[in-house]
Amino acid sequence: MVFLLYSINYSPELTGIGKYNGELSPAMSRAGLDMHVVTAPPYYPEWVINESFHNRYTVANDENGVTIYRCPLYVPAKVTTLKRLVHLSSFAITSAFRLFSLWRVKPDVLFLVQPTLFCAPFALLFCKLRGTKSILHVQDYEIDAMFGLGLGQSGFIKKMVKGIERWLMSKFDVVSSISYSMLDNARKKGVPEDKLLFFPNWADTNFVHPDVDSSALRAEWGFAEEDKIVLYSGNLGQKQGLEIVIDAALAFKDQPHVKFVIIGSGAYRDTLEQMALDKGISNIQFKPLQPWELVPQILVMADVHLVVQKKGVADAVLPSKLTNILAAGGHALVTAEQNTELGKISALYPGIYQLVEPEDPAAFIQGLATLLSTDTKTTNQLARHYAVENINKDKVIQRFIQNLEQITKSGSIKNV
Repeated sequence: MVFLLYSINYSPELTGIGKYNGELSPAMSRAGLDMHVVTAPPYYPEWVINESFHNRYTVANDENGVTIYRCPLYVPAKVTTLKRLVHLSSFAITSAFRLFSLWRVKPDVLFLVQPTLFCAPFALLFCKLRGTKSILHVQDYEIDAMFGLGLGQSGFIKKMVKGIERWLMSKFDVVSSISYSMLDNARKKGVPEDKLLFFPNWADTNFVHPDVDSSALRAEWGFAEEDKIVLYSGNLGQKQGLEIVIDAALAFKDQPHVKFVIIGSGAYRDTLEQMALDKGISNIQFKPLQPWELVPQILVMADVHLVVQKKGVADAVLPSKLTNILAAGGHALVTAEQNTELGKISALYPGIYQLVEPEDPAAFIQGLATLLSTDTKTTNQLARHYAVENINKDKVIQRFIQNLEQITKSGSIKNV
């Protein structure tokens, strides 16, 4: 089977969609699929082209047998709504030329990852002309996220954009997504039941596990054994609502054993650092993204993990960082409404993490205090068990390959 993955993000990006795409392709190549990837040079989450890459058309074959076609794009130094739209549009245009240059590859399946939906018209046209099965995989409902953050609230524009989104989604042979709530959203957008496929994000539960020794890293980073480490790791963007972490650090400034660590890069990092400086907060550290091999130690070292989002975003964006937190058996404080996927998981598995309403500093600080008062040095066994049974990397990808075989042979979907 010839499989074409079409996404703006790919390895060696260490976070979010690029990380999952970069793990999916090699695994499918090892399973015998002929893998091709149309993508951009790595730029996320720093919003700067990786210094090892050029912002131009390139072709490379990696050590896993995956052929990677990179396409140039516009990467704004400072992300605004307008610049982000230009950014996404630029990739849609440059990658369309590359896509049609692969006519002779004859892909059996084209797998378009959203974001960005801007690529959908070209992807659908290619599949229609080539006789290729089309799958839209929704990692992030970018339209919902945009309106959820209060952007573009004109009634006419909102109705028009959502109408276009609905029409594009209906034209794909299959629409997959990473959570049941996001599949429900696809139903509301008019996607028929027989086109929906559950394909969750995963964790490498053999690599990330609770039995890792983090004592050396703890000492290297200057933490005492009795310190309680509160960790946020991931993209530092405005949509996360990370101001609430600064508020929490300020609330615990008189408890010297509580240490806050923010790891990551993003457009909002400088703003957060300035906030902490202006408030005179000394119990918080900012660190850049860390090498992947250190991730298990970092996750186990943390006493409390923070998964922070604004209102209206949680159902549109399922945080990928949570999968590894669960695999590590971590104790997490999650901001999400009760009716979201995160709220439903919390209700089904009480104790898997602590849920608080988003954008409520008092509730956030109280929830953090509650977690810190418990024995966070021990493994959250419920979280670990959930990860092993439901989001184990090998199990998830193998199920997806079985579903692909059904799609290409019969055109029907049966979630395995």
